[in-house]
Amino acid sequence: MISFSQVRKSYRGGYEALRELSFGIESGELVFITGRSGAGKSSLLKLIPAIERPTSGTVLVNGQNIGSMRRAAIPFLRRNLGLIFQDQKLLYDRSVFDNVMLPLAFTGHTYKDAARRARAALDKVGLLAREKANPITLSGGEQQRLCIARAVVNRPSILLADEPTASLDSTSAGEVVEMFRSFNQVGVTVLIATHDEALVQRLNPRVLALSQGRLAA
Repeated sequence: MISFSQVRKSYRGGYEALRELSFGIESGELVFITGRSGAGKSSLLKLIPAIERPTSGTVLVNGQNIGSMRRAAIPFLRRNLGLIFQDQKLLYDRSVFDNVMLPLAFTGHTYKDAARRARAALDKVGLLAREKANPITLSGGEQQRLCIARAVVNRPSILLADEPTASLDSTSAGEVVEMFRSFNQVGVTVLIATHDEALVQRLNPRVLALSQGRLAA
């Protein structure tokens, strides 16, 4: 499902975020990407949805080569991906419900079907009763759950999360962790970048440990 082969990612100024990175992830796996700040976790995740392209090497996602993918094909790739990044990009001029509806706007669903999916996603994360609220009125944990609902509303086969519990208290973090576990249990491939060792121990997943852009373990 996901394959990295000798992947290198460098930025202007010569900084190398990833170096000769090779690994494979099968459908339905739960994988944590760990390492200190600056180890390359976020850069790795951003290559999968083609937010960034590899400098060299090959990244394959569902058989598609990210490095050579045409720009017009990227939206179709992302329809199978759920993305939860540190910059949440919630729309504060729209309701909770409208935020979750947004990914369905260009997928060909009727409004009735899209609304049903959005409410099902909100129910899954415990926010259905807040569907008319403005996101600014939600707590930090609720905002993160809203991001998860928006990421899974299109029923992706792959869910990517970058430090999803970094700004949450232990109770909210635990709730978010259980959501990821439940998605994985129904067959969703889940990749989580984190430096939270307690989170890793709680789920006991497969771990890809990065150190200075290389696979350490």
